[in-house]
Amino acid sequence: MPLTLIDTSEALASYLKTSRLGDAVPVCAIDTEADSLHRYRESLCLIQFAAGEDCLLMDPLAIHDLSALGTFLERAVVWMHGADYDMTMLKRQFGALPAKVYDTQIGARLLGGRRFGLADLVLHYFGIELSKTSQKADWGKRPLTPKMVEYALNDVRYLLPMGDMIVADLHAKGRYSWFEQSCDAARKKVFEREDSREDAWRIQGAGKFDPRSLACLRALWLWRDNEAAIWDRPSFMVATNRDLIEWSSTLAQRQTIALPRHFRPDRLKRFHQMRETLETLPEPEWPACAKLQRRKRDRDFERKVDHLLGVRDQAATELDIEGSLIASRAALEGVAAGELEPTAVLLPWQLDLLHLSL
Repeated sequence: MPLTLIDTSEALASYLKTSRLGDAVPVCAIDTEADSLHRYRESLCLIQFAAGEDCLLMDPLAIHDLSALGTFLERAVVWMHGADYDMTMLKRQFGALPAKVYDTQIGARLLGGRRFGLADLVLHYFGIELSKTSQKADWGKRPLTPKMVEYALNDVRYLLPMGDMIVADLHAKGRYSWFEQSCDAARKKVFEREDSREDAWRIQGAGKFDPRSLACLRALWLWRDNEAAIWDRPSFMVATNRDLIEWSSTLAQRQTIALPRHFRPDRLKRFHQMRETLETLPEPEWPACAKLQRRKRDRDFERKVDHLLGVRDQAATELDIEGSLIASRAALEGVAAGELEPTAVLLPWQLDLLHLSL
Protein backbone atom coordinates (compact mmCIF):
# COMPACT_ATOMS: atom_id res chain seq x y z
CA MET A 1 0.00 0.00 0.00
CA PRO A 2 1.56 3.35 -1.03
CA LEU A 3 2.47 5.92 1.61
CA THR A 4 -0.23 8.63 1.78
CA LEU A 5 0.42 10.62 4.98
CA ILE A 6 3.58 11.56 6.89
CA ASP A 7 2.77 12.84 10.38
CA THR A 8 5.96 12.48 12.44
CA SER A 9 9.38 14.11 12.23
CA GLU A 10 11.02 10.69 12.16
CA ALA A 11 8.89 9.49 9.25
CA LEU A 12 9.57 12.72 7.35
CA ALA A 13 13.34 12.46 7.78
CA SER A 14 13.31 8.75 6.91
CA TYR A 15 11.24 9.29 3.77
CA LEU A 16 13.43 12.08 2.45
CA LYS A 17 16.58 10.07 3.23
CA THR A 18 15.58 6.61 1.99
CA SER A 19 13.33 7.47 -0.96
CA ARG A 20 14.69 8.02 -4.44
CA LEU A 21 15.17 11.73 -3.72
CA GLY A 22 18.87 11.64 -3.02
CA ASP A 23 19.82 13.06 -6.41
CA ALA A 24 22.06 16.12 -6.46
CA VAL A 25 19.10 18.17 -7.73
CA PRO A 26 15.84 16.44 -6.77
CA VAL A 27 12.66 17.44 -8.59
CA CYS A 28 9.28 17.50 -6.86
CA ALA A 29 5.89 19.20 -6.86
CA ILE A 30 4.47 20.98 -3.84
CA ASP A 31 1.23 22.65 -2.83
CA THR A 32 0.13 23.94 0.57
CA GLU A 33 -3.09 24.40 2.49
CA ALA A 34 -3.62 26.88 5.32
CA ASP A 35 -6.52 27.92 7.53
CA SER A 36 -6.69 31.58 6.47
CA LEU A 37 -10.45 31.32 5.94
CA HIS A 38 -11.02 30.02 9.45
CA ARG A 39 -8.39 31.42 11.87
CA TYR A 40 -7.01 34.81 12.91
CA ARG A 41 -3.36 33.86 12.56
CA GLU A 42 -2.87 31.82 9.42
CA SER A 43 -1.11 28.49 9.92
CA LEU A 44 0.43 26.04 7.51
CA CYS A 45 -1.87 23.03 7.83
CA LEU A 46 -0.88 20.67 5.03
CA ILE A 47 1.90 20.15 2.50
CA GLN A 48 1.12 18.13 -0.61
CA PHE A 49 4.18 16.50 -2.15
CA ALA A 50 4.82 14.57 -5.35
CA ALA A 51 8.07 13.13 -6.69
CA GLY A 52 8.51 10.30 -9.17
CA GLU A 53 5.60 7.94 -8.60
CA ASP A 54 5.03 9.18 -5.03
CA CYS A 55 2.11 11.44 -4.17
CA LEU A 56 1.58 12.04 -0.47
CA LEU A 57 0.69 14.49 2.30
CA MET A 58 2.84 15.94 5.06
CA ASP A 59 1.04 17.16 8.19
CA PRO A 60 2.76 20.24 9.73
CA LEU A 61 0.23 20.26 12.57
CA ALA A 62 1.50 16.87 13.72
CA ILE A 63 5.16 17.04 12.68
CA HIS A 64 7.01 18.98 15.38
CA ASP A 65 10.21 19.37 13.33
CA LEU A 66 9.99 20.11 9.59
CA SER A 67 13.68 20.96 9.23
CA ALA A 68 14.38 17.84 7.14
CA LEU A 69 12.02 19.17 4.49
CA GLY A 70 13.56 22.63 4.69
CA THR A 71 17.02 21.18 4.11
CA PHE A 72 15.73 19.09 1.22
CA LEU A 73 14.13 22.12 -0.46
CA GLU A 74 17.40 24.09 -0.31
CA ARG A 75 18.64 22.04 -3.27
CA ALA A 76 15.38 21.05 -4.93
CA VAL A 77 13.65 22.08 -8.14
CA VAL A 78 10.01 22.53 -7.16
CA TRP A 79 6.99 22.74 -9.43
CA MET A 80 3.92 24.62 -8.18
CA HIS A 81 0.78 26.12 -9.62
CA GLY A 82 0.02 29.76 -8.84
CA ALA A 83 3.18 29.66 -6.74
CA ASP A 84 3.06 33.07 -5.02
CA TYR A 85 0.94 31.94 -2.06
CA ASP A 86 2.73 28.61 -1.60
CA MET A 87 6.15 30.27 -1.76
CA THR A 88 4.96 32.77 0.84
CA MET A 89 3.91 29.95 3.17
CA LEU A 90 7.23 28.11 2.71
CA LYS A 91 9.18 31.31 3.32
CA ARG A 92 7.32 31.88 6.60
CA GLN A 93 7.89 28.29 7.67
CA PHE A 94 11.56 27.90 6.70
CA GLY A 95 12.82 31.45 6.27
CA ALA A 96 13.92 30.47 2.78
CA LEU A 97 12.61 29.31 -0.59
CA PRO A 98 13.41 26.28 -2.73
CA ALA A 99 16.50 26.63 -4.91
CA LYS A 100 14.33 26.78 -8.03
CA VAL A 101 10.57 27.20 -8.45
CA TYR A 102 8.69 26.57 -11.69
CA ASP A 103 5.07 27.69 -11.98
CA THR A 104 2.75 25.82 -14.35
CA GLN A 105 0.39 28.82 -14.34
CA ILE A 106 3.11 31.11 -15.69
CA GLY A 107 3.99 28.52 -18.33
CA ALA A 108 0.39 28.10 -19.44
CA ARG A 109 -0.08 31.86 -19.79
CA LEU A 110 3.11 32.21 -21.84
CA LEU A 111 1.70 29.56 -24.17
CA GLY A 112 -1.40 31.71 -24.69
CA GLY A 113 -3.76 30.04 -22.23
CA ARG A 114 -6.66 32.20 -21.07
CA ARG A 115 -8.07 29.61 -18.65
CA PHE A 116 -5.12 28.71 -16.44
CA GLY A 117 -6.57 27.49 -13.15
CA LEU A 118 -5.26 24.09 -12.07
CA ALA A 119 -8.56 22.38 -12.86
CA ASP A 120 -8.59 24.01 -16.31
CA LEU A 121 -5.08 22.79 -17.08
CA VAL A 122 -5.70 19.24 -15.79
CA LEU A 123 -8.77 19.07 -18.01
CA HIS A 124 -6.81 20.45 -20.98
CA TYR A 125 -3.77 18.18 -20.66
CA PHE A 126 -5.29 15.02 -19.19
CA GLY A 127 -9.01 15.21 -19.92
CA ILE A 128 -9.75 14.79 -16.20
CA GLU A 129 -12.24 16.98 -14.34
CA LEU A 130 -11.16 17.73 -10.78
CA SER A 131 -13.63 18.11 -7.93
CA LYS A 132 -13.71 21.47 -6.10
CA THR A 133 -15.76 20.25 -3.13
CA SER A 134 -12.99 20.86 -0.55
CA GLN A 135 -11.76 24.19 -1.94
CA LYS A 136 -12.83 26.13 1.17
CA ALA A 137 -12.45 23.35 3.71
CA ASP A 138 -11.05 23.96 7.18
CA TRP A 139 -7.61 22.39 6.77
CA GLY A 140 -6.85 22.88 10.45
CA LYS A 141 -9.35 20.17 11.45
CA ARG A 142 -8.36 16.59 12.04
CA PRO A 143 -8.89 13.92 10.95
CA LEU A 144 -8.98 14.82 7.26
CA THR A 145 -11.93 13.33 5.43
CA PRO A 146 -11.34 11.03 2.43
CA LYS A 147 -12.69 13.78 0.14
CA MET A 148 -10.23 16.30 1.58
CA VAL A 149 -7.34 13.86 1.14
CA GLU A 150 -8.27 13.19 -2.48
CA TYR A 151 -8.70 16.89 -3.20
CA ALA A 152 -5.34 17.70 -1.64
CA LEU A 153 -3.46 14.94 -3.49
CA ASN A 154 -4.95 16.08 -6.80
CA ASP A 155 -3.34 19.48 -6.28
CA VAL A 156 0.09 17.94 -6.94
CA ARG A 157 -0.68 14.63 -8.66
CA TYR A 158 -0.52 16.09 -12.17
CA LEU A 159 2.02 18.91 -11.78
CA LEU A 160 5.20 17.07 -12.81
CA PRO A 161 3.88 15.46 -16.02
CA MET A 162 2.04 18.71 -16.80
CA GLY A 163 5.28 20.60 -16.29
CA ASP A 164 7.03 18.34 -18.80
CA MET A 165 4.31 19.02 -21.38
CA ILE A 166 4.42 22.76 -20.78
CA VAL A 167 8.22 22.84 -21.07
CA ALA A 168 8.06 20.92 -24.36
CA ASP A 169 5.51 23.38 -25.75
CA LEU A 170 7.55 26.37 -24.55
CA HIS A 171 10.66 25.03 -26.25
CA ALA A 172 8.67 24.43 -29.45
CA LYS A 173 7.50 28.07 -29.43
CA GLY A 174 10.91 29.44 -28.48
CA ARG A 175 9.60 30.83 -25.18
CA TYR A 176 11.37 28.69 -22.60
CA SER A 177 13.83 31.45 -21.66
CA TRP A 178 10.82 33.73 -21.04
CA PHE A 179 9.49 31.10 -18.64
CA GLU A 180 12.81 30.82 -16.80
CA GLN A 181 13.08 34.59 -16.42
CA SER A 182 9.46 34.96 -15.29
CA CYS A 183 9.67 32.18 -12.69
CA ASP A 184 12.96 33.51 -11.31
CA ALA A 185 11.44 37.01 -11.04
CA ALA A 186 8.36 35.66 -9.24
CA ARG A 187 10.57 33.79 -6.75
CA LYS A 188 12.69 36.89 -6.15
CA LYS A 189 9.57 39.00 -5.57
CA VAL A 190 8.33 36.70 -2.80
CA PHE A 191 11.79 36.35 -1.25
CA GLU A 192 12.25 40.14 -1.02
CA ARG A 193 8.70 40.98 0.01
CA GLU A 194 8.13 42.35 3.50
CA ASP A 195 5.42 40.26 5.19
CA SER A 196 4.37 43.02 7.59
CA ARG A 197 3.90 46.76 7.15
CA GLU A 198 3.39 49.41 9.80
CA ASP A 199 0.79 51.08 7.60
CA ALA A 200 -1.15 47.91 6.75
CA TRP A 201 -4.31 49.77 7.76
CA ARG A 202 -4.02 51.97 4.64
CA ILE A 203 -6.39 49.78 2.65
CA GLN A 204 -7.77 50.30 -0.82
CA GLY A 205 -10.27 53.13 -0.91
CA ALA A 206 -8.43 55.38 1.53
CA GLY A 207 -6.24 57.13 -1.02
CA LYS A 208 -8.18 60.40 -0.92
CA PHE A 209 -8.94 60.41 2.81
CA ASP A 210 -8.08 63.52 4.81
CA PRO A 211 -6.06 63.14 8.07
CA ARG A 212 -9.16 62.89 10.31
CA SER A 213 -10.68 60.15 8.14
CA LEU A 214 -7.34 58.35 8.16
CA ALA A 215 -7.25 58.53 11.96
CA CYS A 216 -10.70 56.93 12.03
CA LEU A 217 -9.64 54.23 9.59
CA ARG A 218 -6.52 53.39 11.61
CA ALA A 219 -8.54 53.16 14.83
CA LEU A 220 -11.17 50.96 13.20
CA TRP A 221 -8.54 48.69 11.63
CA LEU A 222 -6.76 48.19 14.95
CA TRP A 223 -10.10 47.55 16.70
CA ARG A 224 -11.03 44.96 14.05
CA ASP A 225 -7.64 43.27 14.31
CA ASN A 226 -8.01 42.97 18.07
CA GLU A 227 -11.54 41.56 17.76
CA ALA A 228 -10.35 38.99 15.23
CA ALA A 229 -7.53 37.93 17.57
CA ILE A 230 -9.92 37.56 20.53
CA TRP A 231 -12.35 35.54 18.40
CA ASP A 232 -9.59 33.62 16.56
CA ARG A 233 -11.22 34.25 13.22
CA PRO A 234 -10.07 36.08 10.06
CA SER A 235 -10.55 39.85 10.30
CA PHE A 236 -13.05 39.94 7.42
CA MET A 237 -15.46 37.97 9.61
CA VAL A 238 -15.54 40.92 12.03
CA ALA A 239 -15.90 43.59 9.35
CA THR A 240 -14.91 43.83 5.70
CA ASN A 241 -12.53 46.42 4.29
CA ARG A 242 -15.51 48.04 2.62
CA ASP A 243 -17.18 48.37 6.03
CA LEU A 244 -14.07 50.07 7.41
CA ILE A 245 -13.99 52.58 4.56
CA GLU A 246 -17.67 53.45 5.01
CA TRP A 247 -17.45 53.59 8.81
CA SER A 248 -14.35 55.80 8.65
CA SER A 249 -16.21 58.41 6.63
CA THR A 250 -19.16 58.22 9.01
CA LEU A 251 -16.96 58.59 12.09
CA ALA A 252 -15.06 61.48 10.54
CA GLN A 253 -18.37 63.30 10.14
CA ARG A 254 -19.25 62.46 13.76
CA GLN A 255 -22.30 60.52 12.72
CA THR A 256 -23.64 57.27 14.18
CA ILE A 257 -22.64 53.95 12.62
CA ALA A 258 -25.32 51.28 12.22
CA LEU A 259 -23.35 48.33 13.55
CA PRO A 260 -24.40 44.75 12.74
CA ARG A 261 -27.01 43.36 15.12
CA HIS A 262 -25.04 40.17 15.72
CA PHE A 263 -22.20 42.02 17.49
CA ARG A 264 -21.86 40.73 21.05
CA PRO A 265 -22.06 43.17 23.99
CA ASP A 266 -18.34 42.94 24.73
CA ARG A 267 -17.47 43.73 21.10
CA LEU A 268 -19.84 46.70 21.12
CA LYS A 269 -18.27 47.89 24.38
CA ARG A 270 -14.77 47.81 22.89
CA PHE A 271 -16.02 49.60 19.78
CA HIS A 272 -17.46 52.47 21.81
CA GLN A 273 -14.25 52.64 23.87
CA MET A 274 -12.30 52.93 20.62
CA ARG A 275 -14.57 55.73 19.45
CA GLU A 276 -14.22 57.64 22.73
CA THR A 277 -10.42 57.38 22.52
CA LEU A 278 -10.54 58.54 18.91
CA GLU A 279 -12.54 61.65 19.84
CA THR A 280 -9.77 62.77 22.20
CA LEU A 281 -6.89 62.03 19.80
CA PRO A 282 -4.92 65.27 19.28
CA GLU A 283 -4.80 66.51 15.70
CA PRO A 284 -0.97 66.33 15.53
CA GLU A 285 -1.31 62.55 16.04
CA TRP A 286 -3.60 62.08 13.05
CA PRO A 287 -1.90 60.15 10.21
CA ALA A 288 -0.53 62.15 7.32
CA CYS A 289 -2.05 61.79 3.87
CA ALA A 290 -0.08 59.65 1.48
CA LYS A 291 2.11 61.73 -0.78
CA LEU A 292 0.93 61.30 -4.33
CA GLN A 293 3.37 62.16 -7.06
CA ARG A 294 1.49 64.08 -9.70
CA ARG A 295 2.58 63.04 -13.15
CA LYS A 296 2.82 65.60 -15.91
CA ARG A 297 0.51 64.27 -18.59
CA ASP A 298 1.44 66.34 -21.63
CA ARG A 299 1.33 65.47 -25.32
CA ASP A 300 4.82 64.02 -25.29
CA PHE A 301 3.95 61.70 -22.39
CA GLU A 302 0.71 60.54 -24.02
CA ARG A 303 2.54 59.95 -27.32
CA LYS A 304 5.17 57.78 -25.60
CA VAL A 305 2.53 55.77 -23.73
CA ASP A 306 0.45 55.23 -26.87
CA HIS A 307 3.56 54.10 -28.75
CA LEU A 308 4.59 51.60 -26.07
CA LEU A 309 1.06 50.26 -25.74
CA GLY A 310 0.84 49.90 -29.50
CA VAL A 311 4.09 47.93 -29.67
CA ARG A 312 2.98 45.78 -26.73
CA ASP A 313 -0.47 45.03 -28.13
CA GLN A 314 0.88 44.20 -31.58
CA ALA A 315 3.39 41.78 -30.10
CA ALA A 316 0.71 40.22 -27.89
CA THR A 317 -1.60 39.73 -30.87
CA GLU A 318 1.13 38.10 -32.96
CA LEU A 319 2.12 35.81 -30.08
CA ASP A 320 -1.49 35.16 -28.99
CA ILE A 321 -0.76 36.02 -25.35
CA GLU A 322 -2.21 38.61 -22.99
CA GLY A 323 -0.66 42.06 -23.33
CA SER A 324 -0.31 42.38 -19.55
CA LEU A 325 2.20 39.49 -19.63
CA ILE A 326 4.53 41.67 -21.67
CA ALA A 327 4.02 44.81 -19.58
CA SER A 328 1.31 46.44 -17.48
CA ARG A 329 0.02 49.87 -18.44
CA ALA A 330 1.29 51.23 -15.11
CA ALA A 331 4.82 50.03 -15.88
CA LEU A 332 4.74 51.55 -19.35
CA GLU A 333 3.45 54.86 -18.01
CA GLY A 334 6.27 54.90 -15.45
CA VAL A 335 8.81 54.27 -18.21
CA ALA A 336 7.27 56.93 -20.47
CA ALA A 337 7.36 59.49 -17.65
CA GLY A 338 11.00 58.74 -16.92
CA GLU A 339 10.10 57.63 -13.37
CA LEU A 340 11.12 54.01 -13.92
CA GLU A 341 14.13 52.48 -15.60
CA PRO A 342 12.89 49.86 -18.08
CA THR A 343 15.37 47.30 -16.75
CA ALA A 344 14.01 47.78 -13.21
CA VAL A 345 10.45 46.78 -14.07
CA LEU A 346 10.75 44.61 -17.18
CA LEU A 347 12.50 41.31 -17.89
CA PRO A 348 14.91 40.86 -20.79
CA TRP A 349 12.33 39.07 -22.95
CA GLN A 350 9.80 41.83 -22.32
CA LEU A 351 12.33 44.55 -23.16
CA ASP A 352 13.13 42.73 -26.37
CA LEU A 353 9.49 42.55 -27.47
CA LEU A 354 9.02 46.24 -26.68
CA HIS A 355 12.22 47.17 -28.56
CA LEU A 356 13.68 48.74 -25.43
CA SER A 357 17.42 48.46 -24.92
CA LEU A 358 18.88 46.56 -21.99
